[in-house]
Amino acid sequence: MVRILLLLLAFLTMAVSNASAQVTAFIYHRVGDSRYPTTNVDTNRFREEMAYLLANKYQVLPLSQVVDALKEKKPLPERAVVLTFDDGYRSVYKNAWPVLKSFGYPFTVFLYTQATDSGWPDHMTWNQVREMRAAGVDFQDHGYGHLRFGTAPPGLDDQANRSRIRSDLIKSGRLMAQNLGEGPSYLALPYGEYNRTVLEEVKKLGYEAVFTQDPGAISAETDPYRIPREPIVGREWSTMDHFEMVLKRVDLPFTAMEPDIVPLATPVPQRFAVRLLHPERYQPNSLGIYVTELGWQKATLSGNVLSVPNRKPLTKRENRVAVSGREKESGRTAIRFWMLFKE
Repeated sequence: MVRILLLLLAFLTMAVSNASAQVTAFIYHRVGDSRYPTTNVDTNRFREEMAYLLANKYQVLPLSQVVDALKEKKPLPERAVVLTFDDGYRSVYKNAWPVLKSFGYPFTVFLYTQATDSGWPDHMTWNQVREMRAAGVDFQDHGYGHLRFGTAPPGLDDQANRSRIRSDLIKSGRLMAQNLGEGPSYLALPYGEYNRTVLEEVKKLGYEAVFTQDPGAISAETDPYRIPREPIVGREWSTMDHFEMVLKRVDLPFTAMEPDIVPLATPVPQRFAVRLLHPERYQPNSLGIYVTELGWQKATLSGNVLSVPNRKPLTKRENRVAVSGREKESGRTAIRFWMLFKE
């Protein structure tokens, strides 16, 4: 009897630990390139952030380890991060890579392949990419033309728009295969844009995981085709205060978003709502819903459905919607986003 109780206690402890395990994926662009302050991080600040991870005993994981854990339903490690860079800027080769080598951290670069293949001076060359790859750096896809996938250009019907998405990604994948010996497994969406059509086409092409630019943490309940990343860019979002703050965020799992990630049929959604998977985890008065154009609103929880009514039109091409709350036990901020686009 005692042995059974001990085994049950061990199981419950492991379940709690696994449920609380979160991974933060960071997204950087330029490092040490002050010409572009909105997408840049100062080299000294970047080194300070990497040193913070070491001093505070965070594991820096290869991207593939996190993707494999999500796909195979394996437990995620605790106090872990992933480092990613979008676009393949040359400042990553010149400024970020030496810092990362000094710490021995793995990282992934998502290549904007038209820029690399065209020899644009702010981007890495194929020779530089191959040099880094030979040293163990992971390279994945960021599309060929860095297109906005969220809405179809005027005059394109659904099939033509799907063809546009496929053609861009097929061209990018072929370039990577020709220059690196194998095609990509993962895609970082240009501008972070996605909807149901985009994700359907990406899956058909065989990508194993898709990375957004939605802030938030990765949990065991994260969709491998909508993996969030915390942007570290510009003056405000590259401060140490911001860096430390997002490391403490956790995922807030939900399903059944209203409106869903299909193009909006009406500019005035009747409500914004989700079905929380674990409503018992959060302080009820802390739950809210954020919409880019409308700001934060306190939400009503009925059973496991969290919602806010709406009568205001959405006028922008795109909006991000977030659900946020505070965990009862830990006091940590839980958050998860999704995107909305006008037709």
